[in-house]
Amino acid sequence: MNTYNRLPVAFDRGEGVWLWDTAGKKYLDALAGIAVSGLGHAHPKLVRAIADQAAKVIHTSNIYEVPNQSALADRLAALSGMDESFFCSSGAEANEAAIKLARLYGHHNGIQSASIVVMEHAWHGRTLATLSATGNRKAQAGFEPLVPGFVRVPYNDAAAVRQAGDVNRNIVAVLVEVLQGEGGIHVADPDYVRFLRRLCDEKGWLLMIDEVQSGIGRTGKWFAFQHAGILPDVITLAKGLGSGVPVGACVAAGRAKGVFKPGNHGSTFGGGPLACAAGLATLAAMESEGLLDNAERMGELIRSGFREALAGVGGVVEVRGMGLMIGIELDRPCGDLVRQALDAGLLINVTAERVIRLLPPLVIRESEARELVARLAPLVRAFLAKPAA
Repeated sequence: MNTYNRLPVAFDRGEGVWLWDTAGKKYLDALAGIAVSGLGHAHPKLVRAIADQAAKVIHTSNIYEVPNQSALADRLAALSGMDESFFCSSGAEANEAAIKLARLYGHHNGIQSASIVVMEHAWHGRTLATLSATGNRKAQAGFEPLVPGFVRVPYNDAAAVRQAGDVNRNIVAVLVEVLQGEGGIHVADPDYVRFLRRLCDEKGWLLMIDEVQSGIGRTGKWFAFQHAGILPDVITLAKGLGSGVPVGACVAAGRAKGVFKPGNHGSTFGGGPLACAAGLATLAAMESEGLLDNAERMGELIRSGFREALAGVGGVVEVRGMGLMIGIELDRPCGDLVRQALDAGLLINVTAERVIRLLPPLVIRESEARELVARLAPLVRAFLAKPAA
């Protein structure tokens, strides 16, 4: 179906942060499959783990025990401080699980018509429930009626969340991104995140943090919520967890632990042997190669590089982000830069119409980070030198 406005390129192979198209042209990948390929391309430890598992067993279903699934759940619990995981195959599915969990939690507490606080400019997926939670009217248009049960408030606005709770007695949870990705790389104030934790404790709500894009080391910590020093009740994961092999997770703790019972939720493919082998290999490689520290250092290098290269350039609103989740906001729509960068051998993305989004693999080296700035900054300067349309 014609659901993608694809660029005119197809890739044949990759290595690290580099990709080669079918004609042999080389590209610096500053998008990593939209924050998926944290280990870059053809990482030998990941390739070996996938091949070894494929030679044993690929799928058995959740009717049976899946040792790799148990092992991955244990690793996520150890890294996050959370307790239990439900595995699925995508971020939207992980957020669907979180929404269902919150509603069931509400029912257990006598709330038959549960509401969840969500944020303006949020992105949680394209299924009907996650689309309804998403704060993007363009993505929602034409799919009405949307799923009820969501209360939308401005992002990073503590007073608005408290007011919503004062007005609506059916609220059972807050669903928030600590770092909005699709919404334009907006970083929540740590004090705001800590406020949400306190408010949820006060109200008996679940604090659910969408870490689909920001999790698994992208911000310089395993999970973005760790920058605020709090522990959520639910986190959702996908993208970087399997380094390209589809795997997602809804991870629970606190009041959310034990809410799901057998028969409440499920997935045919979720947490299969192959996907969990990829997840385990990803986490092991990140740990042994120091990729969290690398994400923090390279992210700061890239952001400071762009601030220096674009200093005084009219039309640059802000360079922001956390770790290797970086946004360069301009004062005008800049989608044309995606094709210009492609021509220059660079893969980038534009989100929220005016924000250049950079999500390079966590294995990026200093020379490659500097190359990214050197290739993109002149394109931005040239783009802004032309009269705005």
